[in-house]
Amino acid sequence: MHKPGVENVPYSGVDSMEDSEEPLDSQQLGLGEKEEESFSRLKQASQFWTRMDEITRLLGSIERTRTESVSTQSTGSKLALLHRLHQLMTCVEDLNPKNELHEKVVKTLDYAFLVCGKRANKPKKDSFRLHMVTWNVATADPPDDVTTLLHLNSPKNPDLYVIGLQEVYSGPLRFVSDAVFDDPWSYLLMSLLAPQKYIKVSSIRMQGLLLLFFSKLEHVPFIRDVQATYTRTGLFGYWGNKGGVSIRLSFYGHTLCFLNCHLAAHMKYASERVDEFEYIMDTQSFDCKRAPTIVDHRLVFWFGDLNFRIQDHGMHFVRICIDKQNYSLLWSKDQLIMMKQKEQVLQEFEEGPLDFQPTYKFDRNSDTYDTSAKKRKPAWTDRILWRLRPKALPPDEENENKVGLDAKKLKQLEEDMEYPLKIRQDVYTSIMEYSISDHKPVIGIFTLELRKMYETPLVRLRAEGDWSADIDAMVVYSPLQPFPSSTWDWIGLYKVGFSSVSDYITYTWVKDDEVAFNEEVIQVYVSKEEIPVQGGDCVLCYYCNALKCIIGISEPFQVQASKVAIEEGMLPERINGLDKAVSGDDF
Repeated sequence: MHKPGVENVPYSGVDSMEDSEEPLDSQQLGLGEKEEESFSRLKQASQFWTRMDEITRLLGSIERTRTESVSTQSTGSKLALLHRLHQLMTCVEDLNPKNELHEKVVKTLDYAFLVCGKRANKPKKDSFRLHMVTWNVATADPPDDVTTLLHLNSPKNPDLYVIGLQEVYSGPLRFVSDAVFDDPWSYLLMSLLAPQKYIKVSSIRMQGLLLLFFSKLEHVPFIRDVQATYTRTGLFGYWGNKGGVSIRLSFYGHTLCFLNCHLAAHMKYASERVDEFEYIMDTQSFDCKRAPTIVDHRLVFWFGDLNFRIQDHGMHFVRICIDKQNYSLLWSKDQLIMMKQKEQVLQEFEEGPLDFQPTYKFDRNSDTYDTSAKKRKPAWTDRILWRLRPKALPPDEENENKVGLDAKKLKQLEEDMEYPLKIRQDVYTSIMEYSISDHKPVIGIFTLELRKMYETPLVRLRAEGDWSADIDAMVVYSPLQPFPSSTWDWIGLYKVGFSSVSDYITYTWVKDDEVAFNEEVIQVYVSKEEIPVQGGDCVLCYYCNALKCIIGISEPFQVQASKVAIEEGMLPERINGLDKAVSGDDF
């Protein structure tokens, strides 16, 4: 008698125990102390056989799902693995259940079972293109054309744009006006990207530091838990000319964090820059159970004017290397690369090769390195790095004190395996054509390959019936999944091609203006006084205050021009500002 699918393995006599409907204990059997110990070992062996049967079954199912063209090497590897499993089964009964080694074997088998289960049915993955920019603009106003900076003429359109600027002009008068209206940089970027169907999902500014996050409209309902924060490091943490601003969010269920920094300047402050970075990482926190700190996020991008310099090499040698494009000769003396070798906090961050000329310091309006009296040595001060959260590991055989994974890491491991995330950097370079600043902008283009944790928006909504300023209108929405709704949720009416969440024509409070509902469909009233007279192509968006994001977008629909206004001969100059916003060509 033998186990199904297992050859030449001694039978342990536990089949009858596995097949019994009611497992017996030692007291029911009336066993003595020695017999009780033997009985306990048999029960442990029974549990082990169950695990092994499951693993063997899964291995078989994996084999059946593979194509006919299986390589000899992979087949041999599988046979070797099965042989090792058979060897393990022959000696498992010699393990004492009270021994720590027994518990480690059980933990390892649990991990193996998890691996086999996830690999047996590999999920579909989707790819997303991320375009990142970092640029110290040295208080300059934006140039007339940033097409090259954003690759707007590229055949491959990004899904996401993340743009981090440093030294945005923040004089007293400008800073006050920027607090009320969009700053010139934000306005330019929104006006360019909105016609391409991107909207600004979030932004944050701390004095001269500005961080903007744009997304294609189709992804917006799947970007959730959006939060932003900042940390000052200038003047011992009291001044915002240096520090970091960050935006964190959930993208199809995967937690991402973008940290834009401007760190201490000058050659001798390399260690201080690392200290500032550690301080920012330790200080910033978020109201999110899954990722309360930066390092808890699945993927972190750290970028900005990090101000690390090239030390030891003289100016003449650096210039020759740049002229001959022998950039690799300078890497060993790049302070960030040097600090990564000894600072643990930096070692988990990756960076592409610096195969472009140093981006600092240039004479303004030229491609000439600093010719002033200071003659600053060129350096790669402007950088983009990333950190993919390290995967939780199975029990470490070399560490006798570690017997398994804690609950948090096991849950993290299960999530990482069921919903994998990979990152690839496709482009890392500087854009030399822009000369308004003493820095050149740096771009990084990435491909994110991931499995979506959800593919359905939280809310589906639509405009009910015909819409015009002649009659009160109705919005109908249906919650598709549970979400933290509140009295502060609202539905906004937007023009097709809107540029940001705050770019609504009008809005209505969901709870205040509810007129009818059941468990599946809810109706919300919109006053005709709020509907634009001239009409236009519009969409409706449901904004969830708790998640700080749009969680549902309607299909585009036509708001009809007001017949009453046409009959009364209403002149364009008498139309209110909302109508101008909808009808204006330069909206």
